[in-house]
Amino acid sequence: MAEIQAEKPAEALRAAVDGRSKSDDPRNSASHMSSLAIASPDLTILLDLDGVIQKATLSDAIPDQGLNDWVGRPWFETVGDVAGDKVRRIVEDARRSGVSAFRQITQRFPSGVELPMEYTTVRLGGKAGLIAIGRNLQAVGELQSRLIAAQHAREQDYWKLREVETRYRLLFDASHEAVLLLTTDSLRVLEANPAAIRALGLAPGWEFVPEISPADLEAFQTMLARVRDLGRAPGILVHLGPGRTAWMVRASLMNAERGQVFLLQIAPFGVAKLAETPSDAVSFEALIERLPDAFVVMDQSGIILRANGAFLDLVQVGAEGAVIGENLGRWVGVAGADVPGLLASIQRHRVVRLLATRVQGELGGDSDVEVSAAGSSDNRPRLIGALIRDVGRRLSLSGEEKKLASELAALSGKIGDTPLLQLVRDTTGVVERHYIEEALRRAEGNRTAAAEILGLSRQSLYVKLARYGLDISGGMPGVRSV
Repeated sequence: MAEIQAEKPAEALRAAVDGRSKSDDPRNSASHMSSLAIASPDLTILLDLDGVIQKATLSDAIPDQGLNDWVGRPWFETVGDVAGDKVRRIVEDARRSGVSAFRQITQRFPSGVELPMEYTTVRLGGKAGLIAIGRNLQAVGELQSRLIAAQHAREQDYWKLREVETRYRLLFDASHEAVLLLTTDSLRVLEANPAAIRALGLAPGWEFVPEISPADLEAFQTMLARVRDLGRAPGILVHLGPGRTAWMVRASLMNAERGQVFLLQIAPFGVAKLAETPSDAVSFEALIERLPDAFVVMDQSGIILRANGAFLDLVQVGAEGAVIGENLGRWVGVAGADVPGLLASIQRHRVVRLLATRVQGELGGDSDVEVSAAGSSDNRPRLIGALIRDVGRRLSLSGEEKKLASELAALSGKIGDTPLLQLVRDTTGVVERHYIEEALRRAEGNRTAAAEILGLSRQSLYVKLARYGLDISGGMPGVRSV
């Protein structure tokens, strides 16, 4: 019996029942009861075979309820009318099979207190009667309530965190000042806002050190060492990029998901520098923005650095900041497969003309496009410009497709004059007839083969042929029965 105590409760009870069935000795029954008592149930009820209470015992977890009034009463009378049938069933199950399934019952005590209990009943063997073992579910309910409250609090914290992340992302993307996040070990770009991508031509994954003028590298490293010690440092003048343009760089240390990172704020040095931008460059930007065809500027790996409004419309995105820093393959090509070939062709042949591919929009739009692209230089261009033209409207339709489109357009003209249910039926009929005709055309008029193509029986196909005037009387030329 000591081994039974280590088993699961249901297995222990079943093992106890098997042991009792071997002997009707009252001493064995008492031994089994003592083993069950070790499991410390909240309520133990000793019954005769008719379900009449002989003795009831409470654990210390439930205050004394004066259970002597139960002795001599049927058990089902102590639980009320609703749970009485459950009590009768578990008593009958225990009497018939030796042990009953666990059932939840609301137990009414003599003091008037009602507690949710979970009972199982075991036959003690012979005429020794039954024993009902109950567990108080109130503590379980309290634990469940605490769990739900904890989950609710965690969900609130999660949404607060998402709100903070959204605000950070909006500020990060909307800032007119170039902002970079760098790893503290390799100084590789983790994140770059659209202003940094446009101004510096940097994208996530690029190394920042090669962009720094060798004359300023030591001062920059000294500033980062001070940031590691103090958390921030005053700005310094650094010349960046191939043109060695002067920028004021400020750095600070911040915590991120992957550990500490450097936050760089980069601003042009001097107001005069901004004023020197030639007016024709501004006009060029305006012309690019007004182009009816999509235009993007990307780096050697396909990361978008600039996009006009037509490209945003094509990929169904509302703001340029949502595409800056993303790979063009996210939208262009089947699973982005065409973009690596496009970039390789530019590196090899310097230009790509009229590459036929597809664009997948964020909202499910699908467009046939032609892409022409060229690099900023003949030898390993740093920047690549791509013109993407939507050619879906000029692709010709077959005669049958034009007929189907015309019939569907005619049905659309009935909106407002015809009930929706009838419009749906008419549309279904037009489409169904189109596919039946197409299947017969592919089967060269063989109705048996057409039925197999459509997944129909021959009889079902005959019915549909008659419905649409295409039956065996010659409604459609070339139709024959095989």
